Parts: sequence; C-alpha cells; structure tokens
Amino acid sequence: MKKIIKTYGVLALVVGVVLILDQVTKALVRANLPFGASWSPFSGFLSFIRIVHWQNTGAAFGMFQGGGVVFGVLAMIVSLFIILYFPKIPQEFLVMRIALAMQMGGALGNLIDRIQFGPVTDFIAVGAFPVFNIADASITVGVGILLLFMWLQERKEKAAGQETEPTQQDFNEKTSDGLS
Repeated sequence: MKKIIKTYGVLALVVGVVLILDQVTKALVRANLPFGASWSPFSGFLSFIRIVHWQNTGAAFGMFQGGGVVFGVLAMIVSLFIILYFPKIPQEFLVMRIALAMQMGGALGNLIDRIQFGPVTDFIAVGAFPVFNIADASITVGVGILLLFMWLQERKEKAAGQETEPTQQDFNEKTSDGLS
C-alpha cells in the first residue's frame, strides 16, 4: 500500500483537487445561472471578466465543435497513458508529475461532463477569449508547465554534457602533446 501511495499519491491528490474544483464550479453554474446568461462579481468589469453559462461540444476553448465523442475517447486514452507512464517518472521530477496530473484531472473533468450531459459546461469568460472552465485551464496550464519543465531539463542536461564532453580544443591539445 505504501508503494502505491508513493507512486500515485501526487497523481491522486492533484487529479482529485482538479476534479472537485471543476465539477463543483460547473454544478454551481448549471444550478444558478440560466443557459446563455452572464454574471460578474466585479460590476465595473462585466465586459471583461464574467461568469457565463455556456456549453461546448468540442475541445477546450470551443475548438473543433461536435467532436465530443472523439475527445471523450482521447481523454480516456490520455488518462490511461498517464497512469501507466507515471511510475516511470523519477520522484524528484515533482513538477513534471504535477503537470501530468493536472492534464489528467482536466481531461477527466470534461469527460465526466461528456458522459453525464453530452456537452461540457464552460463558464469562465475573460475579454474576447473563448469561454472555458477549470478543466480546460488545468489541461492548458499542465501542458505549459510540462513543456517548460522539459525545455529547462534539456538545457540542464546539455549544460552538464558540455562540462563533461571533451571539446575540439581538448582533443587538439591531447593529440599535440603526444607528438612532442
């Protein structure tokens, strides 16, 4: 049991937090705001930041409308891949683990909507940006963190490799020393 918690604890915690936040906020919107209506807690910012009860049959941010079944299957495949791949990620790569867990939590949050309601409930509207939800934000931030982590890790490995790999100058110095 300890091994399972050590292996999947971060995954379960992050996925659980994302799912709870996502499903509770969507339920609040569905229960308190008629479809198409909007509300803003900041009266001066109604045109910029608002809560809008909207539905989405596509991917995050309203892309690829009508592809709900495809994105549902994709969410299941991605989640399965993360579950299988997660134990292979070193414990010290916590940022990478959190990023993948955020992606899985978001994918499952939207999958729950697709199974339960058909379309996904979106409600966060910022400026002219497409309406989105906590799951969409979690997927997007998780992908961003993962890409940044991988880029930084690659730079770190290159820097470490340059310190240990012999340079052309080292090679020239060694070969010229042997000729004298």
